[in-house]
Amino acid sequence: MGTPEHTLVVLTGPTGSGKSALALQLAQTLGTEIISADSRQIYKHIPIGTAAPTLEERAAVPHHFVDMLELDQYYSAAQYEHDVLDLLPRLWERSPYVVMCGGSMMYVDAVCYGIDNIPTVSPQIREQAWNIFYTGGIEALRTKLAELDPVHYSRVDINNPKRMVHAIEVSMQAGVPYSTLCTGEKKQRPWRTVKMAIDMPREMLFERINKRVDTMIEAGWEDEARAVYHLRHLNSLNTVGYKELFALFSGHMDRDTAIARIAKNTRVYAKKQLTWLKRQPDTIWIPYNQPLSTTLALL
Repeated sequence: MGTPEHTLVVLTGPTGSGKSALALQLAQTLGTEIISADSRQIYKHIPIGTAAPTLEERAAVPHHFVDMLELDQYYSAAQYEHDVLDLLPRLWERSPYVVMCGGSMMYVDAVCYGIDNIPTVSPQIREQAWNIFYTGGIEALRTKLAELDPVHYSRVDINNPKRMVHAIEVSMQAGVPYSTLCTGEKKQRPWRTVKMAIDMPREMLFERINKRVDTMIEAGWEDEARAVYHLRHLNSLNTVGYKELFALFSGHMDRDTAIARIAKNTRVYAKKQLTWLKRQPDTIWIPYNQPLSTTLALL
């Protein structure tokens, strides 16, 4: 699985901070490959909206867990942990380094620290859980979760249907409250991990996000979203950008408002990523303008 002579270089941080470009430089310099830790880039058909690596970038450095699943396929952080742990030994045969890059914090944590042993939810149970929301709305979810797992209900964001559905479906599948399965215990990995995040002034980060949204719109994001509009009910498309564009297509939002809302919600997401990382003392914050040689010296 790996030894202390093997190093997993984890490059994370808020969306729009430039981690993909730096990961490419690191991988090329170290003679290794990139593992994407992005829960949306893993899906096909939405490369613009997920800022997936281009064909040129993937030709320069092999990328894993990009453009591999259909939009209706279920995938979890637990499955990601299993698949990455299966892949790492093969990559370390070619180089003592592997670069993992992405901002999906559940994916990053699953590999760095391990994840609780949560059962795989069957399609039937998942459909039942989501039907609670579809037929009864958020209040029905709150009532069901309070019944199945009052402990988790007391600490979950009860305005987040996705989080509540997840707890409900796991509780239904396992036959025990979701909270009893969440131990939070960190697993010891046999390899060395160096986790870095790009640090830049918040004003600069937000300006980069605003410009990136405009660039993605110019690149054809609306056409890409319209092509998958008929699949808007899928969880893979329940994400910033597509939700706003779908609201535009359905007439619930005008175009200027939709684009402005995408930028705003992306900034909110970036702040959540920063909050998550600030709680992890093992994260090395590297200045956005730090020379590559200085970053390499950290390894």
